[in-house]
Amino acid sequence: MRDLDAGPVTVIGLGLMGQALAGAFLRDGRPTTVWNRTEGKAGELVAQGARLAGSADEAVAASPLVVVCVSDQHAVHGLVEPLGDVLEGRVLVNLSSGTSQAARDTAEQVAKRGGAYLAGAIMAVPATIGTAQATIVYSGPKAAFDRHEPALRSLAGRTAYLGADHGLAALHEVAVLSLMWNVLNGFLHGAALLGAAGVDASAFVPLAKEGVSTVSDWLDGYARQIDEGAYPVLDSTIDTHLAAMEHVVEESEALGVDAELPRFVKALAERAVAGGRGGDGYAAMIESFRTPASA
Repeated sequence: MRDLDAGPVTVIGLGLMGQALAGAFLRDGRPTTVWNRTEGKAGELVAQGARLAGSADEAVAASPLVVVCVSDQHAVHGLVEPLGDVLEGRVLVNLSSGTSQAARDTAEQVAKRGGAYLAGAIMAVPATIGTAQATIVYSGPKAAFDRHEPALRSLAGRTAYLGADHGLAALHEVAVLSLMWNVLNGFLHGAALLGAAGVDASAFVPLAKEGVSTVSDWLDGYARQIDEGAYPVLDSTIDTHLAAMEHVVEESEALGVDAELPRFVKALAERAVAGGRGGDGYAAMIESFRTPASA
């Protein structure tokens, strides 16, 4: 649905994600200025009604809301550094990936130029931008978020504000990435085990999905235990889990499948047991993650 009161926006960075962001603003009827170091990437957006700025300064000056989506935080710093006073009174929303400290550093950089900074993290792929399937989270000054939330809602079905700390969006992004890679690596290792016995990966999918769903159902309870700092045994102790982990290592080695991942998982559990957590529920493993092994 088009926003009849839609104000102008600028999108800087026209990779696949940047083009998706600008396209979503255009579909909602927002006057959209775009800029990219490689001008040719703007052609399709210009055909849809976007205005191509001749420079980054011109792009920033065109709108009170400037959305940046470039390769990484280093590129953001390089973009902001020469802008000067053109940022004064404007809100820069950075949707590029990076670390929490880099977000805080960029916030200082923008503040020195008179602007406000919102850090964002996109939990979606380009094809879902502007649809109910996309989630984008933000952190930074609440007043800036509230002022531009109607525009930001053009980009995702779920738009969430996490808090005033500029680093919170990046922290949530890397936390989700950690979860994603651990789940995917577990699936791939499991598929390698079954593949050694001639089982196709596609045949593993139904049982794998059921396992992921079961683990997903545990998360609320684990979160409560973590927040309360108490880890009752609801199913198995870490000692019991450790014994099962040894089976995964043995099976991997017997089948000629790389056992580095299950050995690593087992080593983490052994560290928790050495720290006196063997009789606790599995959520107590977080105490090991909170302290680097070298400490």
